[in-house]
This record gives sequence, structure tokens and C-alpha cells, in this order.
Amino acid sequence: MISRVRSANTISRRGFLKTSIGAIAACTLPGCGDDTPQGPSPDDARLTARPGDPTIAPTTGVTALNLGEDRDGWLFVPESYSPDSPAPLFVALHGATGEGSGWLSVTDWLESRGIVLLAPDSRSGTWDVVRDWYGPDVDFIDRALQHTFARCRVDTTRMALAGFSDGASYALSLGVSNGDLFTHLMGYSPGFLDSAGMVGTPRVFVSHGSADSVLPVRLSRDRIVPRLRTAGYDVTYEEFQGGHELPSEIWEQSLDWYLDVEPSA
Repeated sequence: MISRVRSANTISRRGFLKTSIGAIAACTLPGCGDDTPQGPSPDDARLTARPGDPTIAPTTGVTALNLGEDRDGWLFVPESYSPDSPAPLFVALHGATGEGSGWLSVTDWLESRGIVLLAPDSRSGTWDVVRDWYGPDVDFIDRALQHTFARCRVDTTRMALAGFSDGASYALSLGVSNGDLFTHLMGYSPGFLDSAGMVGTPRVFVSHGSADSVLPVRLSRDRIVPRLRTAGYDVTYEEFQGGHELPSEIWEQSLDWYLDVEPSA
């Protein structure tokens, strides 16, 4: 399965997503490497889109959202999708300087598991709250979700918000404010957690490389994960030997966790 995954760059097994979904070159953005709340209103982080009965037949495979001009996003619907069987939804957020298209390198994995992928682009070089406060990216993700819900019947018990690097920080921060929508939050090498408000109790998966030179592992190990656990969240934390990357074995482990698949012996 791993050999089938391709992207625009040559990507090693150890860090197969590092180049495709973006990563900040240095910790220079406001809030980077600091999980102290920035101060936005809880209402600013709230998403209004909700799943329901689809009204538009989806196109299987990869299609553009066509919701933005310079920056847009992608929807992947597996060939196995059937409106009679709700599908898990995986909303994936790229790192700084990245684009949603980077996540298209994992569609073979998602196809084999019947998972719908929504991969939006941030409105600028990274996600809004990383730079300042919630706003344009929340609005765009809301529209992208509405687009998806109009086409796909989703499994409301398996709705994940995930991300890498800045996208991980944003997925965890936006996710805890929308835990009545997302059932699973997945942060691969995050830098901070900005909890404008905590709603619901989604399960959380966090991974981080012990030798990460971009966002040090202590940010997850010593700040983000303890903070979530203290707040009552069920957190699975995986620390691996590596840098600022998402190794394929951690990726597959997180998918099994997301789908409640027992690990093989």
C-alpha cells in the first residue's frame, strides 16, 4: 500500500508528508511555539455547517472545491462511496506555505478505508489564528464543509479535523471549539493550542518527532498534551524518533485509531 502513494516530490517512508503538506522554515510567526491563548472570542471560532441529507451527487475521485480564486481546496470521494452508507470524513489542514493539494498524496490510503477527504487551502500563507485571530479561514472552512455535506453522506461518529505543523495547531485549536461537530482531532507536530472555547469532548491524537528542530517536541509533550488531558480530553500521544515530519507508520497508526481498528499483532 505504501508504495502506491505518490506526490509531486520524492518523499521518504520516514517523512512521507513533510514536503507535500508544508512546514514552516523557522518559528517566527506570532503564536508559533507558544500555546498561550491569543484572546479571540469563542464565537469567532464556531463553525455552523452540519451534516445532513446530500442534495448533489458527488463526483468520485479528486475535484476542486471552486470556492476560492487564488487559493481553493480539494474534495476526494472514494470510488466505494455510496449514499446508503455514511462515510468517515477527514478534514486535513496543511502547514505554513503549503496547500491542500499536498494531502492528495494520501488518497490511496483513504480509498482503501472508504474515507472522504476535504483539504482546504488557508486564505493566506498560514491559518488565521496563527497570525492574529479567527476569521477568514473559519468562514472558508465552513463553506467547504457545506459544499461537502451537500454532496456526501458522512458518518457523524467519525468526523476528523487533522493537520500538520501550523495546520496541526489550527486543527487542535479550532477543533476544541467545535467538538460538537468533530469527533476526532489529530495534530501531527503542532506548535500551540489556542482554546478560544472548549465544546464537546472529541478524542485527540497527537504525534511529534523527538528531534524536531522546527517546533520542539516539548511543545506537545509538556504543554499541549497535558493541557488537553487536564481539561478532560482522551488524548493518545505518540512520540517518534525523527524531525518535523509525519512518518508513514504514525500516519497509519492514526488512521487505525480514528477508525477504531485494532492494531495487528
